[in-house]
Amino acid sequence: MRREGPHRLCPGGVDAAPGVIRPTYAAGHNGGVTRPALLAISHGTSSPAGQAAVAALVDAVARRLPGTIVRLGHVDVQQPDVAASLDAIPAATPVVIVPLLLSAGYHVRVDLIRQSAGRDGVTIAPALGPDERLVDALVTRLATVAPEPEDALVLAVAGSSDDRANEDCRVTARMLGARLGREVAIGFLAAADPRLDVAVSAAGDRVVVADYLLAPGYFHDLAVTHAGPATVAPPLLGSDEPPASLVDLVVDRYNGSAGLPD
Repeated sequence: MRREGPHRLCPGGVDAAPGVIRPTYAAGHNGGVTRPALLAISHGTSSPAGQAAVAALVDAVARRLPGTIVRLGHVDVQQPDVAASLDAIPAATPVVIVPLLLSAGYHVRVDLIRQSAGRDGVTIAPALGPDERLVDALVTRLATVAPEPEDALVLAVAGSSDDRANEDCRVTARMLGARLGREVAIGFLAAADPRLDVAVSAAGDRVVVADYLLAPGYFHDLAVTHAGPATVAPPLLGSDEPPASLVDLVVDRYNGSAGLPD
């Protein structure tokens, strides 16, 4: 049997090497094609609220994909990690890893490749952002804190040592600004400038912070601290039902990387 690249990157995703192609899937018992498993990989968090919110998103994705193996793993902090999550999926089943990460930083470009290197037939889908469906979720979360026209808006993002990931976030800030018809500044919580507290101070006396973080946890708490007196909107996921736009986005990343119809 031909060996599939264990860290194959989906075309259109992260720096796919020349000549990289989509994996081919083995014929099933009825002459059909074996449907790949979907392994959703989050960053991981020690926050119980964050863990529950991400699990709820993956549960909603699984309901959208009956007959597909859907699993959740983590690149850091939580277990199971990537290798253990792959081991829990039958060896003959191809796998599409969908990073539940908002930009393509070190975890997507390096960690996922390294941590999935022991398994054949793995495709790594693009990160979730930038994407208009994330902007949909940001707008919905902002509405819960009802910013006034005179309020300045700052987008809080985690930040990365890979500036390509930071640029993904800058693109999202511009997309949000275009959607709202107003300027949206950006503030980083780590690794890049301007830091959130600096961006909030520079924005003026009335500031609302849009929280470009997937779920409650360390970085959301940090955003609240660094925002000072500014109002901070909730992260994209919370204790309520996961936004349909995020479920659609994860399913589309899976279908596109697996070569399946929408």
